[in-house]
Amino acid sequence: MATTVAEPALERTAMTPLPYRVTRKRRETSDVWTLELEPVHEAIEPIGPGQFTMLYAFGVGEAPISTSGKSGRNYPLVHTIREAGAVTRALCAKSPGDVVGVRGPFGNTWPLDEARGKDVVVMAGGIGLPPLRPAIYDVLAHRDEFGRLLLLYGGRTPADLLYPTELARWRERGVAVDVIVDAAGPEWTGRVGVVTKLVPGAHFDPENAVAFVVGPEIMMRFSAQALVARGLPADCIWASMERTMRCGIGLCGHCQLGPTLVCRDGAVYPWPYLEPLLGVPEL
Repeated sequence: MATTVAEPALERTAMTPLPYRVTRKRRETSDVWTLELEPVHEAIEPIGPGQFTMLYAFGVGEAPISTSGKSGRNYPLVHTIREAGAVTRALCAKSPGDVVGVRGPFGNTWPLDEARGKDVVVMAGGIGLPPLRPAIYDVLAHRDEFGRLLLLYGGRTPADLLYPTELARWRERGVAVDVIVDAAGPEWTGRVGVVTKLVPGAHFDPENAVAFVVGPEIMMRFSAQALVARGLPADCIWASMERTMRCGIGLCGHCQLGPTLVCRDGAVYPWPYLEPLLGVPEL
């Protein structure tokens, strides 16, 4: 009589991606796409504002992408992705019905509990707006628990600005949205320059405010300096790093920044901790 041997169960670990199906795809700019994902079977844990996942394009590889949608189990997993390499190109090429792998969530969240009762200043440079969008959603969902909500947003050109329809809807809901671009043609009637030019005229109380900042490292340094010059204490400023992460769980060391591993300890950091590290050449 033949003996049947049961196959050993595969243990799911933090390195095991779960299959998610693309349900919606939207082009944002010439090289940026937004994908909405739903679990094929099992879902990852609910993701918080500021956290990221590792998205896996089967046969190509995976990349860390911050969530850009609403938080909670009842919402699809949303990622806004710029084509910047083989993996992100493969992800952006996906169509509704295609399957990708998802690991996570990883990292920490924006300190929204500390922001309650205060003005919230959101500063974004370029592709830095998607990681901040969940925090904006959360403030809008609990509007009476916060003070003023401001978005100071800078892009390279008008064509590179993300979510233009949503920016208009946020203005209608009372968000002070101020937009500036580095360069523009005569058809642009808005401001031209760097995003820090928006800080002096922004209407917030520096003695009762917090700021969340995402963008290129040089943009975050000058944005923090402008906010401090305006009177906002440095320990009320938080920034999210975009250093390349490979494992997501602090094993490979690829995202090391001095004594910290961005995927494990971040990606959101208080500015007094981050500032001296960014000031070290080639760190």
